Amino acid sequence: MTDTLIEAKDLCVSRGELVLFAERSFTLNEGELFQLQGDNGSGKTTMLRALCTLIPLDEGELFWRGEQLPGARDTYFDEMAFAGHTDGLKAGLTPVENLKWCLTDAPPSVEACIGALEKTGLAGKEDLPCRVLSAGQRRRVVLARLLLSKAVLWILDEPLTALDVSGRDLVARLIEDHLANGGSVIYSTHQPLPLTSRSADQTLLLSDAVGLAN
Repeated sequence: MTDTLIEAKDLCVSRGELVLFAERSFTLNEGELFQLQGDNGSGKTTMLRALCTLIPLDEGELFWRGEQLPGARDTYFDEMAFAGHTDGLKAGLTPVENLKWCLTDAPPSVEACIGALEKTGLAGKEDLPCRVLSAGQRRRVVLARLLLSKAVLWILDEPLTALDVSGRDLVARLIEDHLANGGSVIYSTHQPLPLTSRSADQTLLLSDAVGLAN
């Protein structure tokens, strides 16, 4: 029996008089994959940021493991990791230094950082300043940060951005491993994930029409 992680009820967010989305509801359980779909400007990034409680809802409710957010935010933040459009890396720090800086609540060892970077294809790049890395390599540092976070829920905004074919395959493999270990993923992307064993368990369509896509 799987446990419900996050439940969204009738979410609504607007900018001024423009309603980006309304009456959006879903439930995500352990081990499930959830995709947001929609054209540019449909509110995918806004929805993900709202799910992270980084922006307020105009209407609706969010629950984490049955407790309402943002009241359960401390517990939620301990178990959720968000990777947005920007990588959030310090250009002057190395990948190892960035990983330790980003995970200050429970700093990983240097060995753990190096191991995560090896898994994301950055062996030999551990001690280079991030400013000399390509956009795709910096994205791989972000993937290493996910691996080290121990978060059960990954929220990913366009996770394939700046990655080549091998990078896209890496993202798919890491997601599949995370799901197989009981983790869950909410993501948006304009490109299909090259998943070998499954497609999205659920899809939420953000468009001018209100409702949940089947």
